Amino acid sequence: MSVSPTIAFIGAGSTIFMKNIIGDVLHRPALSGAVIRLMDIDQTRLDQSRLVAEKLVATLGASATVEATTDRRRALDGADFVVVAFQIGGFEPATVVDFEVPEQLGLKQTIADTLGLGGIMRGLRTVPHLWALCQDMTELCPDAILLQYVNPMAINTWAIAERYPNIRQVGLCHSVQGTVKELARDLGIDPWRIRYRAAGINHVAFFLEFEERMDDGTHRDLYPDLHAGYEAGRIPLEPDHNLRCPNLVRYEMMKRLGYFVTESSEHFAEYVPWFIKRDRPDLIERFRIPLDEYPKRCVEQQSAWAAQYEEYQSSDSIGIEPSHEYASDIINSVWTGEPSVIYGNVPNHRLIDGLPDGCAVEVPCLVDANGVQPTRVGALPPQLTALMRSNVNVQELTVRALVEEKREHVYHAAMMDPHTGAELDLDQIWTAVDRLIEAHGAWLPDWLHGDAMRVAAQ
Repeated sequence: MSVSPTIAFIGAGSTIFMKNIIGDVLHRPALSGAVIRLMDIDQTRLDQSRLVAEKLVATLGASATVEATTDRRRALDGADFVVVAFQIGGFEPATVVDFEVPEQLGLKQTIADTLGLGGIMRGLRTVPHLWALCQDMTELCPDAILLQYVNPMAINTWAIAERYPNIRQVGLCHSVQGTVKELARDLGIDPWRIRYRAAGINHVAFFLEFEERMDDGTHRDLYPDLHAGYEAGRIPLEPDHNLRCPNLVRYEMMKRLGYFVTESSEHFAEYVPWFIKRDRPDLIERFRIPLDEYPKRCVEQQSAWAAQYEEYQSSDSIGIEPSHEYASDIINSVWTGEPSVIYGNVPNHRLIDGLPDGCAVEVPCLVDANGVQPTRVGALPPQLTALMRSNVNVQELTVRALVEEKREHVYHAAMMDPHTGAELDLDQIWTAVDRLIEAHGAWLPDWLHGDAMRVAAQ
């Protein structure tokens, strides 16, 4: 083992995200001499990211080396850790298509990158590129750990394990730790006083325990406070600058299921059939659901980036605050042996009862020199398992479509999606899939462009 790790960042054109991850890494003494290899297919964005990374190194006085390349294999050769954060097809055209085509048939979405028609299409675009990455890893860095930050997280994690089971992978999200901070704010409690345990599937995991650490060493259940505050209308608080909408959907689901879900209200509203209904605008208004939210964010971010980069260019140093991403915890723990606990997305091998073997689950994981080691959770409350299964059905059929190269399973996945099935009939669902596949064109695998299985009148 060399003195410092080599970290390949694939999709480094996501400059702000790269800045957060690399900034976290360089803050850690054991990692400050890392070799950082940035890779992206967009030379302009790659050059921008290299400038930002080099200024991070200078700002922190680190001894790290920054390299940049458009050659993925060059970036991976001998890497110890591989961080992946790409978006196949980008905001334009792919994300725009994912929203505009379903809307033509009456289906509104909020984020559309994890489940639903948008999530299915993103999975079909993304997984082949992840498989190609994994093939390169088996040849160039077979012992590296893949830190996968790409949505649809659960579909991606499951599909990688199906085709490349020997790749050491973990899917990473910030919804668990981010939600803890949001709930602490609602309750007026220091988040460091909160003790919690969560489990489920990505974006549909629930806090099984949510407690406050008391000064006498005991723990106090915080669920009664959450329920009482919601019933009295004291919480959720209005969103701060980091949030887009209040967590009304999540609190309502807590009221109905007894547990709080780890993903945002705008995301969660499109994973279930109860909140976004075209003939019920009162529901959308009552729960303040921001339709078409992801495209709006993309436009805002693109608009802000030019000014942000100009500032980076003219500044001698770059300010960086620690993020709440898990990447640097994992890299530090594996490299030094110093243990940490993270929430990771991993294949379900006897980790959660009642969910299919091999599906992607999000559970507490111990990380040390032995790598990422998921912990067994066992049985969940049955109502939570049932809700997760409705999402796992869509994930499984999308993975089966990819593994078996069967277009019919894409229709099946869309049919089983809770929100899609609540808004569209069967003819509309199949038509939507056909139109999406046609509109995405070469962004999708060739096998999807055979004869369409149309049953609806066009």
